[in-house]
Amino acid sequence: MTFQDIFKSSFLENISSVTILDMVLALALAFGIGMFIFLIYKKTFSGVMYSSTFGVTLVALTMISTLVILAVTSNVVLSLGMVGALSIVRFRTAIKEPLDIAFLFWSIAVGIVLAAGMIPLAVFGSAVIGIVLLVFANKKSHLNPYIVVIRCENHDSEIKAMEFLKKQAGRCVLKSKTVQKGFVELNAEIRMKEDNTDFINILSEMSGVNSAVLVSYNGDYMG
Repeated sequence: MTFQDIFKSSFLENISSVTILDMVLALALAFGIGMFIFLIYKKTFSGVMYSSTFGVTLVALTMISTLVILAVTSNVVLSLGMVGALSIVRFRTAIKEPLDIAFLFWSIAVGIVLAAGMIPLAVFGSAVIGIVLLVFANKKSHLNPYIVVIRCENHDSEIKAMEFLKKQAGRCVLKSKTVQKGFVELNAEIRMKEDNTDFINILSEMSGVNSAVLVSYNGDYMG
């Protein structure tokens, strides 16, 4: 039997098509779980600029994945054509937040699992993943790292400023130091003990300190 004979056989005629009820149920569940993923994304977002279009993309991606897998599982010929069509797709949008990749894979995985008919796995798995993300990703704001930029007049004022900063912060690490005639600039990464930034006001008013700036730091380099 040749490869052509396989496609001429009655094998393709025995493949059961997807019913209207299956399609409606799968897409409705995909929309519901997609909205759940969208809400978890909003609750756990900690980046610089929130994008609502990315949240809508998560919902659409869940439904599209379900639609594609339903089509693939219902027809062998269509599955071969779908593999060829998807092989030419290229995504060139840069992912700025590492956690966004997890949400994209989550949406795709839920769509695949729903289309495969494993509804309890999709619902229970999404609930567990959502709880884990809420616990680990939704930290208090003062626990996030901050960068303090201090401009001092001389070496003595530099020592006083760093000693004061180490007492006020839970963790203080000097990242860079720039020395020029007339001033010394310090960049230090800190973890605050509580959600209170009044110590920056006191630091800026210290003798020998020209300015003190507190900047939220997400791990990226600022150019």
